[in-house]
Amino acid sequence: MVDDEHVNQAKPSIARVYDYLLGGQDNYAVDREVGDFFKNDLPGSVAIAFSNRHALVRAVEEMTRLGIRQFLDMGSGLPTADNVHQVAQRWIPDARVVYIDNDPIVLAHGRALLADEQTTMVIQADLHDPADIRKRPEVLRLIDFEQPVGVIFSATLHHLQDEEKPAEVVRFWNAEVAPGSMFYVSHFRSGDNAETKAAEEMLQTTFGRGRWRTDDEIRGLFGDLEILEPGLVPCGLWRTTAESGAVTRIGAGVHDMTVWEQLIACGMARKR
Repeated sequence: MVDDEHVNQAKPSIARVYDYLLGGQDNYAVDREVGDFFKNDLPGSVAIAFSNRHALVRAVEEMTRLGIRQFLDMGSGLPTADNVHQVAQRWIPDARVVYIDNDPIVLAHGRALLADEQTTMVIQADLHDPADIRKRPEVLRLIDFEQPVGVIFSATLHHLQDEEKPAEVVRFWNAEVAPGSMFYVSHFRSGDNAETKAAEEMLQTTFGRGRWRTDDEIRGLFGDLEILEPGLVPCGLWRTTAESGAVTRIGAGVHDMTVWEQLIACGMARKR
């Protein structure tokens, strides 16, 4: 555990709760209390975190296959296995990655992990202030906006309320990056069921935010970007192949998934 005087150990953190659900060690009792609600009171719900993480790995692999050599990871969370830079650099050794998160513990852990890295950086910034992120010297040092960029919103936009205008955040970056750039979004997906209501209520009560959206609302976040096949689908069904190192449901359909696995969806889009 990184000892950072700016970390509030009395208040749960979205990043630390997610770390706990994935089996990480970088969390506090207050985070584990929230995580245990999902583990114990909503059995099976932890599948959301794992399904999302595996899909992110496949998304980064796909971006590198399509020639993306630099990445902005918006709301990256705490370091875990197969971080974006590790996945990308397996395929492109000099791939450049900037992680952005507003949690000070993410900054502390990221700097410790990346102390010797020259091609990867973590900065503390707010997702809903993209203009600030765009002008940061650290971003400009690693990201060449004249070349295609992989922009990642993995399980982050659902933490922006409607009044925080998540679609405008995506639109900002669409305007800033070069043609050929790729956008990956994963997002809590509304379901007309008790599970959706219970999970959403827990996040709203604990963090004051957490907005499940319908498939049409999630597609709307992409704006005029070209959504690639297979479109917006549950994360567990997105670009699954026999070669993938992630746990996938090869040949499965939505009817084969648990209700929890259906509650996180993702898609990838390209700027023409």
